[in-house]
Amino acid sequence: MIIRRDLEARARALFRAKGGKPTKEYPHYMTLGSCEWIKEWYPNGKVIRILLDDMQPEMMSFTYGDLFPTMRYQDDKPYRGKVYVKNEILQLVDEFGWPQDWNKDGRHGPERYIEVQVWDDRALGPFMKS
Repeated sequence: MIIRRDLEARARALFRAKGGKPTKEYPHYMTLGSCEWIKEWYPNGKVIRILLDDMQPEMMSFTYGDLFPTMRYQDDKPYRGKVYVKNEILQLVDEFGWPQDWNKDGRHGPERYIEVQVWDDRALGPFMKS
């Protein structure tokens, strides 16, 4: 947990440097686009679809892959150790494609989906149980 909290703090700082306005210290985690195999982790896995345009851009950051390996994995891929805002991640998808498509089984590295870090509870309010 110590490593995770350190990575989340680093992601939050990188996001703020790009104009993000997180209201939480630690984010909610989602994927950008469908990632069907994640549902298999849970006995009753479900999908919530939220339009990207319905979310406030200053409340969400993105990593090309899961935050943990993206920030720690050492190779020469240009998206390692970085956090992106909406327009940047869409450009990255244009350049590299969807990890959900080209790396479904994880054979090509740790990036298997694009992660969304949602830094505000209100953005997800209608979908959260109290």
